[in-house]
Amino acid sequence: MTQTAPATTAATDIGRGTQPTGDDRTINVLIRTFIGVAVVGWGASMLLTAIHFLVLPLPDGVQPQGAIEVITSPWAYVGPIPLATIGAAYYILMIAAGATWLHTKDARLERALLPLTSLGVLSSAGFVYLQLVPIGAICPFCMMSAAATTTLLLLEIVIRRRGGAGAAPQVAAARVWPVTFFATMAVTLLVLWGLPQLPLPGN
Repeated sequence: MTQTAPATTAATDIGRGTQPTGDDRTINVLIRTFIGVAVVGWGASMLLTAIHFLVLPLPDGVQPQGAIEVITSPWAYVGPIPLATIGAAYYILMIAAGATWLHTKDARLERALLPLTSLGVLSSAGFVYLQLVPIGAICPFCMMSAAATTTLLLLEIVIRRRGGAGAAPQVAAARVWPVTFFATMAVTLLVLWGLPQLPLPGN
C-alpha cells in the first residue's frame, strides 16, 4: 500500500494537469525569463498602441516616415483594430500564462503554449516581411516585439527539451504574482512616461 499511493497520486495529478515536480531549478529561471521577455513585448506593444490612440491621426501636412509609416499602413490593422493592440493582448496572455506555469507546473498549460507561441512567431515573421518589402520601412518597436515572441518560443522549446516545467520545483504564488504584477505595471508606467519624450509628430 505504501508503494502504490504515490503512483495513484501522480496519476491523479496528471489527470488534473499538474506534474510531479523535480529539482531542476534552471527551468524556473527559464520560465522567469519567459515572463520577463513577455513583459518587454508588452511594453513595445503598449507603446505602439498608445501611439495609435494618442498620436494618430497625424497633423495636416506631416508625411509618415519610419515607424509611423509602418503603423499607419493598411497592413497595421485587422479591421479597425491596430495589430499593436492585438499584440498587447497576446503578451498579457503570455505574462499570465508564464506566471501560472511557474507556480502550478500545469502540463495542460505547457501543451497549450507551444501552438500559441508558434502562431505568434509566424504572425511576427509575416509582419517583418511586410515592413521589409511592401512598406519599405522599419518600426524598431515592431522588431522588438518580433524578437520577443521568437524568444518566447525558443525558451519554451528549451524548457520542454529539459523535461518540461515539471522537472523543476513549484514556486509559491506569493513569490510569483506580486513580482509579475509590479514588473508589468512598471513597464506600463515607463511607456506612458516615455511617449511624450519620443520624437513623434505633435511632441
